[in-house]
Amino acid sequence: MTVPDAPIPRFHLAMPVDDLAAARHFYGAVLGLEQGRSSDTWVDWNLHGHQFVTHLAPAGGERARNRVDGHDVPVPHFGLVLAIPEFHALAERLRAAGTSFVIEPYLRFAGQPGEQWTMFLHDPAGNALEFKAFADESQIFAT
Repeated sequence: MTVPDAPIPRFHLAMPVDDLAAARHFYGAVLGLEQGRSSDTWVDWNLHGHQFVTHLAPAGGERARNRVDGHDVPVPHFGLVLAIPEFHALAERLRAAGTSFVIEPYLRFAGQPGEQWTMFLHDPAGNALEFKAFADESQIFAT
């Protein structure tokens, strides 16, 4: 719950990766995130003002999927809600980098409450990311 007129809290999320060099390339060069502090076993990233950390860890096990709007959505996943122009610019940046999408960028729930652009991809360690953009951000939690 947020207090009216209070700043939105920033999240901190740590995700396992099995190759820090690949993570540095993907999150730094491909996604264009600013790198913060780091060590031999972790790297802090500025994810639009949020603290995202990649931690060196052995490869994870099998991940789950859920059907949403006719697509197999990988679980767990994380990402950002972007403005529509930012969403499309990121999609083009990812395509130019040769990124393979789990779910190609598309318009989900067209003409319904919560209409949104969405795309899913994996980082080099297999962590699933979703980036989305709502036609009307006031409907982020629409039912």
